[in-house]
Amino acid sequence: MIFLTTGTQLPFDRLVRAVDQWVEATTPSCEIVAQVLSPPRDAYVPRHFEPVARFSPAEYAAAFDRAELIVAHAGMGTILTALTQGKRICIMPRQMRHGEHRNDHQLATAQRLGQRLATHPGLFTARDEQDLPGCLDAALRAGGAGQGGCVDPFADRGFTDRLRRFILTGVR
Repeated sequence: MIFLTTGTQLPFDRLVRAVDQWVEATTPSCEIVAQVLSPPRDAYVPRHFEPVARFSPAEYAAAFDRAELIVAHAGMGTILTALTQGKRICIMPRQMRHGEHRNDHQLATAQRLGQRLATHPGLFTARDEQDLPGCLDAALRAGGAGQGGCVDPFADRGFTDRLRRFILTGVR
């Protein structure tokens, strides 16, 4: 199953449209489950999968757990959840020029993470909607490459000890 999530803060029709077009062109053999926040007007309605505006936390967790591939905006919460759970994830950043976010921090996130693909084998980045189909194809070809959790869910003990010492004493 592929789980498409656009987050819950802002709509991301460009990603939804790109995934819908990819599904039409490739006809993947797996189910597409989509949590898609629609814009207030003129929302894109996908033809090849049924979007749901909001999942409950339990529904979201269940969809995430069942997914073999996560497709999402370049939000750190979704990225870290996928990487700590060993899920393959394909990200496409929101862009300010399209009215998808207040700034372009997701472009910087995707670029930075794209440079680290060797250390995060389950992470695939698409610069934009033209790049997304190849990203999706590569992620599906990779099979279980993201399995096993390539990011520890806990901070390094040395870091937390230094941070605790600084907070308590002011000493670096």
